[in-house]
Amino acid sequence: MRTPSDQPEHVYPDHWEADVVLRDGGTARIRPITTDDAERLVSFYEQVSDESKYYRFFAPYPRLSAKDVHRFTHHDYVDRVGLAATIGGEFIATVRYDRINAQGLPASAPADEAEVAFLVQDAHQGRGVASALLEHIAAVARERGIRRFAAEVLPANNKMIKVFTDAGYTQKRSFEDGAVRLHLDLEPTDRSLAVQRAREQRAEARSVQRLLAPGSVAVIGAGRAPGGVGRTVLRNLLDAGYTGRTYAVNRALPETTTTLDGVPAFRSVADIGEPVDLAVVAVPAERVPEAVADCGEHGVQGLVVLTAGYAEQGAEGRARQRELVRQARSYGMRIIGPNAFGIINTAPDVRLNASLAPHPPARGRIGLFTQSGAIGIALLSGLHRRGAGLSSFISAGNRADVSGNDLLQHWYDDPETDVVLLYLESIGNPRKFTRLARRTAAVKPVVVVKGGRHSGSAPPGHAVPATRIPHTTVSALLRQAGVIRVDTVTELVDAGLLLAGQPLPAGPRVAILGNSESLGLLTYDACLTEGLRPRRPRDLTTAATPQDFRTALTEALRDDTCDAVVVTAIPWVGENGVTESGDGEVLAEALRAAFAEAPAKPVLVVHVEMGALADALAAATSTAPAARRDPAPAPRTPPPPVPELPAAETPPAPAAETPPTPAVGAQEPTARAASVPGAPGGGYRIPAYPAAERAVRALAQAVRYGQWRRQAAEPGRVPELAGIDEAGAAAQIERALAHDVDERGVTLAPDAARELLGRYGIAVRRTLPAPTPDDAVRAAAGLGYPVALKTTAPHLRHRPDLGGVRLDLATEEQLRAAYAELTETLGKPEELQPVVQAMVPRGVDTVVRAAIDPAVGAVLSFGLAGAPSELLGDTAHRLLPATDRDVAEQIRSIRTAPLLFGWRGSAPVDTPALEELLLRVSRLVDDHPEIVTVGLEPVVVAPRGLAVLGATVRLAPPPARTDVGPRRLPSY
Repeated sequence: MRTPSDQPEHVYPDHWEADVVLRDGGTARIRPITTDDAERLVSFYEQVSDESKYYRFFAPYPRLSAKDVHRFTHHDYVDRVGLAATIGGEFIATVRYDRINAQGLPASAPADEAEVAFLVQDAHQGRGVASALLEHIAAVARERGIRRFAAEVLPANNKMIKVFTDAGYTQKRSFEDGAVRLHLDLEPTDRSLAVQRAREQRAEARSVQRLLAPGSVAVIGAGRAPGGVGRTVLRNLLDAGYTGRTYAVNRALPETTTTLDGVPAFRSVADIGEPVDLAVVAVPAERVPEAVADCGEHGVQGLVVLTAGYAEQGAEGRARQRELVRQARSYGMRIIGPNAFGIINTAPDVRLNASLAPHPPARGRIGLFTQSGAIGIALLSGLHRRGAGLSSFISAGNRADVSGNDLLQHWYDDPETDVVLLYLESIGNPRKFTRLARRTAAVKPVVVVKGGRHSGSAPPGHAVPATRIPHTTVSALLRQAGVIRVDTVTELVDAGLLLAGQPLPAGPRVAILGNSESLGLLTYDACLTEGLRPRRPRDLTTAATPQDFRTALTEALRDDTCDAVVVTAIPWVGENGVTESGDGEVLAEALRAAFAEAPAKPVLVVHVEMGALADALAAATSTAPAARRDPAPAPRTPPPPVPELPAAETPPAPAAETPPTPAVGAQEPTARAASVPGAPGGGYRIPAYPAAERAVRALAQAVRYGQWRRQAAEPGRVPELAGIDEAGAAAQIERALAHDVDERGVTLAPDAARELLGRYGIAVRRTLPAPTPDDAVRAAAGLGYPVALKTTAPHLRHRPDLGGVRLDLATEEQLRAAYAELTETLGKPEELQPVVQAMVPRGVDTVVRAAIDPAVGAVLSFGLAGAPSELLGDTAHRLLPATDRDVAEQIRSIRTAPLLFGWRGSAPVDTPALEELLLRVSRLVDDHPEIVTVGLEPVVVAPRGLAVLGATVRLAPPPARTDVGPRRLPSY
């Protein structure tokens, strides 16, 4: 859009343009109204009912005059603003505000109130259009310095009154001159943000549901001859037993051809003459725009674009992809793809296989999303072999529109899905992904494997915002949000099988039993490696029968001292050295029987060369919703003073064992699962794994997730802190940025940084420059002996291993000697930049940092100071604002945490003081988004108290907060 020619002083605000998802799952575009919209406005008004016009103008108003059209299309984008919601380029709703003064007359800044009014076309009322427009016009108003909206509404106009009252803003309501007068404070509140996010979830979930459960599907590009992408999808739809109407579309069809594969065939969507909900597009890239237009003009709700040749092929393809998204959204359609593999919904009332997968998975409780067709094929095949079923499957290709975030919105309250598995190659909006994942993980497991972790760039075709935070940090933040992070596709399936088929463990105590002592020991070692607490393995000996397994498993499940059971099994060997037949089926039945009659605890099977057992455990697959028997949340307890190491019993010494003879013709090892008939909930399956390490790793993931779930049920709080001068800090920051000419920001001088931190109760020890020995002596006299002499040159800063620090200098003579030694050894004073600082009590040197990343938001980091911690990446991260529980866990989560708690007889340090410091830094950065980085190094934590010896603070204009702005779809 261009700036109106008659208003050159105000540039057209194209950043106000946005695509939004409406309540019913369709999309609309919101944009500023311009002088070019006169005809659109008149046409829109003609389609509004007389009743709606009366509600808008408080009187009969059949048509707009030329003066009205001019007024409603000419805006200065400051004091007078109009926005329109459009579909297919035509208006479906409008909103405008006019700035007013205290008397209600037109005004300019500094007046901070505006009168607002809406008009929604009757055919689009009830779709949430007005609510979306209110969010956007409020954001525009705040940007222009308006803090309050005033609106007059007729008492009978209940729909519009509800739009205002349900928005969550602080408001006042009165009745004047026969109208309801509303005043809304536009400052976002917790309630307005909650309302906005709830609407976002419902709308985006509905948009996905429309794609996964269409009433009719058209395959555009279904070839006349068998084979080809389009014809393959058509065949797969029919073979899956899709319950809706199916159409084939190909513009090259002869007029005499009326069916393909037995379904009606047409040359265009327009020729179908009936509503089409979903279109699968499989035509060459140059013909896709024509197909999209055909769909959009005839009411298609969503697209699955299988066609390649987009952003994965360079700049020209990226431009083509942007235009594809723009075109589809202009018609209110959402897109899966392009370059997609397709979608599957196994619900019996849908049975949709709009993909290239020839064999859809069985119905199950797992939702699967991938950004790779190849990985999608592998996962579908692997899950099928392992006896696991899916509720739905989406392979989004370049994910130009529908992404993993949308699927999280859908699966969050999808009753058909118990476990979410995601293969991601990029995360377009990590901040939103983390928020959605945390909410979803609170009710069902979310397991993620991310490809391209070390490539340093997004895969071709994936447009994502730049981030300065390393991948390891993003992974840590995802784990904080309850996401189960795994490293491989195999681990993704292993964890998914366990989580979908078994209850969550109540803790890390593991019972191990089986007929192989060696396999039991391997499992025991794997448990210790994963941080679990294994009990002494119970060896049933190689002579154990299936009944012995059943008895032992029943006893273990009834034992209150264990939280999970791992069963290890090797083949039975007869006297002639041949594996006895039927052992697998009988053992599987025995294990199922024990599990069905005992208290709910997860059971896993580790087998070696027992193909029959694996087959038996995968034979039956239940699709009933698992009434998840999660253990009750454990009572909340404070974090332990010392990180506990896994408590394990001493393993038995291995006894001599006759090695089993491998079964002849045993199948390739896979992880299997079988349902448990009669088990509570009816949907539990015992997963089997061909290696102890795989089983235990999946169990450890479940244990940690269960612990996170219990903690999430009682979240921490952001405590009130004394000694906070928020207003003074804001004024100091404003002054600092006002004098800065660098748009990238400014690093505060040490004194200014100390002053700013002091306003939040963070005391930084004074550091005095010492360019000469005499200056050092004067500084020491002012600070008081003993002192420390340190170099601050960039190449020596925070590097005590290079000898740039001298401590405990108690006299002038010692100080002068140390000064001479430093300058003789490391360089001239002007190179070393020496400083003098008063000594503080000995303790553990730590580092506290906070930074704002454009992709993930504000992050608080903690670790021990020194090169070893930096080299090992031993740093813990938390998103802001941090709670008391967050910082307590953060301190204890680093591998070097024992040094803080009295390792090898040293005195434990004052961790409560350290926790308070982290909370103060969190509050400072959360209160003032202009603070883009804070670094406290070192922070010496002593047995009583702590001392911050060095601090850096960098300010910059506050970045855009995409997490608190109005709802909008990504636009890359």
